[in-house]
Amino acid sequence: MTDTAERRETLRGLLTPRMIEAVNARLAAGNLPPAIAAELPAEIDIATGRDAAQLESLLPLPTLEAIVRLTGRPPLLVRNDKVVLEPLPDLPGADAKIIAVQKYVPSVGRVEFVNSTMRWGGTGWVIDRRATGDIIITNRHVAKLVAQRAANGSGVFLRSPGGARQGINVDFREEDGSGAGDASRTVQVVAVEYLADDLAADCALLRVATTAPVKPSPLPLADKEAAMDELVTLIGYPARDARNDADAQEKYFRELYDVKRLAPGRVTQALTGQTLLMHDCTSLGGNSGSPLISLESGKVVGLHFAGVFGQGNSAVGVETLKSLLKGNLVAVPGGGATSEATFGDGVHAADFFKGRKGFSTKFLGKGKVATPWPKLAPAAAAGLAKPSDKPKEAGELRYTHFGVKYSAADKVPLMTAVNIDGQKTVRIKRGRDQWFADLRIPAAVQLGSANYADAEIDRGHLVRREDPNWGGSAQLANDDTFHYVNAAPQHSQLNQGKLLWQGLENYILDNARTGGFLASVFTGPIIGPDDPVIDGARVPLEYWKLVATLDETGTKLRATAYLLSQGQLIRDLLERRSRTEAMEGIVLGEYRTFQIAVADLADATGHDFSAYVAADPLFRPQEGAEPAAPRFIPLDSLEAMQL
Repeated sequence: MTDTAERRETLRGLLTPRMIEAVNARLAAGNLPPAIAAELPAEIDIATGRDAAQLESLLPLPTLEAIVRLTGRPPLLVRNDKVVLEPLPDLPGADAKIIAVQKYVPSVGRVEFVNSTMRWGGTGWVIDRRATGDIIITNRHVAKLVAQRAANGSGVFLRSPGGARQGINVDFREEDGSGAGDASRTVQVVAVEYLADDLAADCALLRVATTAPVKPSPLPLADKEAAMDELVTLIGYPARDARNDADAQEKYFRELYDVKRLAPGRVTQALTGQTLLMHDCTSLGGNSGSPLISLESGKVVGLHFAGVFGQGNSAVGVETLKSLLKGNLVAVPGGGATSEATFGDGVHAADFFKGRKGFSTKFLGKGKVATPWPKLAPAAAAGLAKPSDKPKEAGELRYTHFGVKYSAADKVPLMTAVNIDGQKTVRIKRGRDQWFADLRIPAAVQLGSANYADAEIDRGHLVRREDPNWGGSAQLANDDTFHYVNAAPQHSQLNQGKLLWQGLENYILDNARTGGFLASVFTGPIIGPDDPVIDGARVPLEYWKLVATLDETGTKLRATAYLLSQGQLIRDLLERRSRTEAMEGIVLGEYRTFQIAVADLADATGHDFSAYVAADPLFRPQEGAEPAAPRFIPLDSLEAMQL
């Protein structure tokens, strides 16, 4: 059967006596978009009761198809949160049911983009209310236009070609007749809570700021999956779609796109273990992320994600949406060793570490000048692995002269702390590296040799191998640094920037502006939104270091902070403080070492460095109303440091 014959056969099935009557009524009233009216034959004779064959003989097939769709499945406009009803002869009884669900219209919004070449990309709707902010759901393929999936299953916003961070707003108005520039019902998305992997259902969860100007009610989810032939409707924003026939779209949508519409229809295939949930509600590309609402139960039965104009559409089922809200679908891809063989090197049981004291906070000034662990940002602290030996310092994996706080969530050391005695240093020649798992925490949350398979990725010691190697336990300290929890995946591009980075502690210990040869050094990665995932491991792009010593008098604390970066953190700080420099062509260059104010490092990481801020030579009291630019010094030589 030819394509034209199939289309005529489908059309004949739709042209019931009631539909023919409705089509004739529309023709007689002249209630047609100009694009359709212009194609009507001048000699057409309107008469009610014509059968399908008569109508087909009078009207060109494309014109008749457009009229039938417009009459049987019209995408109804929304004005002032109310649906503009039209006759629905193909869906008897739907009118009253549509009125019953139009209360949900204010909870559906247009997903708009910030700092993107695309103005908007789809539809989203409020699915949950949480203390941290309302949750809006849309499709993965919508959110991925400005975001990418992170190692932990969340999404992180990309940067535009000009360098500015992209983002998402959701406008719950954007109706026919809405005022231009009206942002009274627009909310800002502050985080992409979940961005599905390509092998998972096409969903994304967006978290809205708690200070949002409007808080639409979450849409209720149905108790069960939709049934075959169930009356349903989409609410969303159909946009002109180049994938479909342009003439058909213009006729059917009356040349009015990008505004909120409600499109009724039926379930054409129920969801089973073998079949998709499909429906025939009229949709276009901008409907991606629209709620599929049952007109029978008045609750959401699916999340629309794909369709072919005039043929059929697909949706994610309601049970999948429920599982997503429970966190059941959030899976972190990639490795993590589960056995000794997986590591390729070895493992150390918990008993191996008996007697390790870890990092001493009373190392300077004979214990009189404290160097406490900086407090991790709350979200980071919540994801820490919990050592089985229950250390006094929460989350510390204790080794010889140093300690590590390791993130089970991100599989990376979040912070290390080491005591250095420059006068007692023991030089230990590096031999054949042997790396180990530390079984005081689960092996499954630690990386292994498989995560470093890429030739461009190195095991980067966060506590330098040489730093804790002093005194009578120097060899043990050296060996302790070769545990996977002390390593972060580092791209080979970092090597050039390490030239100055690696000599920081030695220079400070030897400098006359500091007192003695003792130092306490804290190091950690900047967990950033642009971190790539390679071989299942997050690869941080920036690192920070804080060096605490005594001042030249030998009695007071001196603290300096450093950054190994291409400039991402500095640009992020400028953006956060609304400094226009961030939007004026800052370009990321090669990796460099910067000295940065401790206060700015705290602001950037969310960690609490308050014990060290006032001891920083770059510390300046805030003055004036204008947000201060971050204080940093590019270190082209070690002598450029301010100590």
